[in-house]
Amino acid sequence: MLSGLGATIARRRHWVLSAWALLTLVGAVLGGSVYDETETIDGTRPGLESSDVADRIDEIEPEGDTVVAVIAGRDFFATDLVTQASRIMFEVREIDGVSEVTDAYTSGGLIGDDGESSLVVVELERGLDDDRALEVAEQVAEKLREVDSPVVLVGGELLSEQAFAEQAIADTVRGELIALAFLCVALLLILGGGRAAALPLAAALAVIASTLLALTALAGVASVSEFAVNVVTLLGIGLAVDYSLILVFRFREEAAADRKASLEVLLARTTASAGRAVLVSGLAIATAMAGLYAFADPVLAAMALGGALVVVLATAAGLTLVPALIAVTHRHLPAPGSQTWVWRHVRRGRGRRGPGLLERLARFAQRRPLAVVLAGIGALVVLALPAFQIELANSDASALPPGSEERQAAELVEEGFDDAVQPVDVLVDGDPTVPDVQALIEELKALPGADEVFVREQVQGVTWLQVQPVGPQAGPEAQQLVRDVRALQDDDDLDLRWEAGGPAAELVDAKDATVDRLPLALALVLLATFVLLLVLTGSVVVPLKAIALNLLTLAATFGVLVAVFQWGWASGLLGFEPWGAIDLTTPLLLFVFVFGLSMDYEVFLLSRIKEEWDRRRDDTRAANDRAVVAGIAATGPVVTAAAICIGIVFLGFAVGELIAVKEIGVGMTVAVLLDVTVVRGLLLPASMSLLGRWNWWRPFVAPTPPAVPVAKQRARAGTKPVGGTRK
Repeated sequence: MLSGLGATIARRRHWVLSAWALLTLVGAVLGGSVYDETETIDGTRPGLESSDVADRIDEIEPEGDTVVAVIAGRDFFATDLVTQASRIMFEVREIDGVSEVTDAYTSGGLIGDDGESSLVVVELERGLDDDRALEVAEQVAEKLREVDSPVVLVGGELLSEQAFAEQAIADTVRGELIALAFLCVALLLILGGGRAAALPLAAALAVIASTLLALTALAGVASVSEFAVNVVTLLGIGLAVDYSLILVFRFREEAAADRKASLEVLLARTTASAGRAVLVSGLAIATAMAGLYAFADPVLAAMALGGALVVVLATAAGLTLVPALIAVTHRHLPAPGSQTWVWRHVRRGRGRRGPGLLERLARFAQRRPLAVVLAGIGALVVLALPAFQIELANSDASALPPGSEERQAAELVEEGFDDAVQPVDVLVDGDPTVPDVQALIEELKALPGADEVFVREQVQGVTWLQVQPVGPQAGPEAQQLVRDVRALQDDDDLDLRWEAGGPAAELVDAKDATVDRLPLALALVLLATFVLLLVLTGSVVVPLKAIALNLLTLAATFGVLVAVFQWGWASGLLGFEPWGAIDLTTPLLLFVFVFGLSMDYEVFLLSRIKEEWDRRRDDTRAANDRAVVAGIAATGPVVTAAAICIGIVFLGFAVGELIAVKEIGVGMTVAVLLDVTVVRGLLLPASMSLLGRWNWWRPFVAPTPPAVPVAKQRARAGTKPVGGTRK
């Protein structure tokens, strides 16, 4: 089927190119509007205890969005400051859309622990839509900045979310430009010509434009997150370049092997072999994206949607657009190893090109397979050790760039206003005068992480208690406090039911829900990976080994992330300030991305190794080793080239300002580097050498008779090769 597709595209290449050109043009014109249509998706997962508490509190005491400001740097009691600040607070109250203002100048608000700074909390009217709420918040912020004080920092959850969205878009644009600039240079060197280098870039632009167009259309009927746009750009460039390279390299190889074959025949052979690898890779990555839905997280679901769209379109482009581009530019694709104008000066005097990096690593690994396997696994385990100390948290204002006003405001509130730390909310079904409720309050006060307990409100038989935690509102102490509060339910002496909520409870519930749903996501992704590799290779052992190696790569990547982003190693080099945790969504996204892209290279290598094994199959270890080396020698250059290109893409995002985006960029770069060198270059050939013919074990399938070499067939028939014996 794929060979027929390649031949058809060769004949209808201009129609295929016209269709993609039209789609790209429309996407370039209309797709950019998706940035105006994106929404900040509420990350609250339905059905969790903390979500139920938030809904019940919203019924008890409805509140609108809030804007928070810290005024500091001057004596709080300075007469002119009190006068003008009071005037401005009354002016803020007059802004249309403001519901209430709490400040230390006019309404007995909080004064900082230093005795100078003060906190202003402005509540907006309930029911404002997102655009109107942001408009009012910006008016409030502009008015508050008129206070004549050295430090006036305005923030709050609403403005922080807006800062996140704007920074995410800015990081996307900057990462895209950096990636494309360096990709141009890398592709020029790899493919050896301007027109050849333009082919993968054209495919990448077409994929991005068409996916943005699809997201724009989707925004009309559903919510589209700004983070989905990040995923589209990240995966779109990487997959389009990967798929383009494997098809271009395979076409050049087919053309060099049969110079008399027609364009239709060459493209048919290319799509039948490399196209099959592209299709399997696309299916694997799309399935991995679907695994994000298993976590029932709205933000992850939005990313999964964007990722699934771009994978489908990248695969479609790889099977249609790239062959059509090859068909019109094939005369300008330099033959493998040819001295193009790019390399003419670089390689002058070096003679014929030697073995590639992966081929040299494979030959080394096959000479010492056991030592390489032990050393490689040991190195990955050592890198993975920090992952056992991973601390996960929800990204808040502290994950914004250090110079962000919203982050600075949040840090000043947390450090200077103990009473402003959001407490653990406890909703008790009972009147506060009931003895059991009084006993519960005393037990809450006795908990190790509780600083203070007080009754916030009592309405309709429900008592709203607030437990002030020691330390940050969602820090380790507050999280343990939530678990201790819930553990009191096991006390048989209290005939009460209660629920705990608040920021710390939301984080605890998110972690627990992730752990609970992780087996389902793992089963979905791992099973799909196993089945696809089983279909590709016909082996049971190879897929199991590939999954094990992918999990090792993933664990090592997590370990590096903890060392860099949680402990702060090399934070100065990467230009960020660690906030002591890893974003909760980062490991989940990396799980999907690393597994998907590892499968990308796994499929490229294994499909060619399987071809070589089918040619040589004589059931010996030597034949297995020769098949592995031959497959890696043929596919190694394209895997190395693809890894360099996709590493450039992810490094482009590593220079972003948002720590969550930087975590993904650095994590994927580390994963690709480990996967291509340690895993594909060393562990894959070493482990296949150790297993020998058992690599291709297929239970319940009758073994295929060993192939008889051509020379032996001729000897049995008593014939000689035409033209005599080759000397």
